[in-house]
Amino acid sequence: MANVGFIGLGIMGTPMAGHLLAGGHKLFVNDVKAPPASLTDAGAVACATGAEVAKNADIIVIMVPDTPHVDAVLFSENGVAKGLTKGKIVVDMSSICPIATKGFAKKINDLGAEYLDAPVSGGEVGAKAATLTIMVGGSEAAFNTVKPLFELMGKNITLVGGNGDGQTTKVANQIIVALNIQAVAEALLFASKAGADPAKVRQALMGGFASSRILEVHGERMIKRTFNPGFRIELHQKDLNLALQGAKSMGISLPNTATAQELMNACAGNGMSGLDHSGLCRAIEIMANHQIAKA
Repeated sequence: MANVGFIGLGIMGTPMAGHLLAGGHKLFVNDVKAPPASLTDAGAVACATGAEVAKNADIIVIMVPDTPHVDAVLFSENGVAKGLTKGKIVVDMSSICPIATKGFAKKINDLGAEYLDAPVSGGEVGAKAATLTIMVGGSEAAFNTVKPLFELMGKNITLVGGNGDGQTTKVANQIIVALNIQAVAEALLFASKAGADPAKVRQALMGGFASSRILEVHGERMIKRTFNPGFRIELHQKDLNLALQGAKSMGISLPNTATAQELMNACAGNGMSGLDHSGLCRAIEIMANHQIAKA
């Protein structure tokens, strides 16, 4: 069993950390607020700083919202970097900028420690069920060391390549998810406006080539009007911004990604940034002056 640190105990971080505890590992935790009692009552040790977590743990997992947060967790005055020694492994499971990730990895490597970027897909449901998809960038040796921990949190675990490649894969994932949400929203809106029952249309489509996990899960959310967040619009906005910034730097065009981002921007402009990203349908509904289904 390993001494593991976990920083970032939000709606996904808390169940992920819980799986590590349940797997028999010694857990040292830190967050901007007091750690949940569900973890500390189960044996997790609360630490005052990231540096304290790093001093106690051999593997330090980070799960925070955005690039600046990871930067602060790692390199602030009492950050993780201050507690690292040779041979320890930092695992960033946040979804952040691939270019910044490469810089973070180099700084950590220069301290004699290993770095893995290992963003996830699956949302709150996947975090709770330990079925997350985990996309990893870093050395094969570090990956093999941490893989037993990944297996406690997820099912589809892939070493994609070097540092930054995990984050690049996550950005690609978020492009696909956003465009699928947009497609499902437009299809169900079209069906509803034409007078068909969107629930029955969805049921019919689930048996054909249009079937997808997005149609199954988020199509149901659109019909039942359940937009409590599993993954917030504001977080998906952040991920698509990474995609569009990266595309600009590479001189390529992502036209449909840009459209999806504008729809999310419209939701945010109407006070809906905290909705689940399936709530993207609200922007399309506002333009059509028609809802897919009644609340």
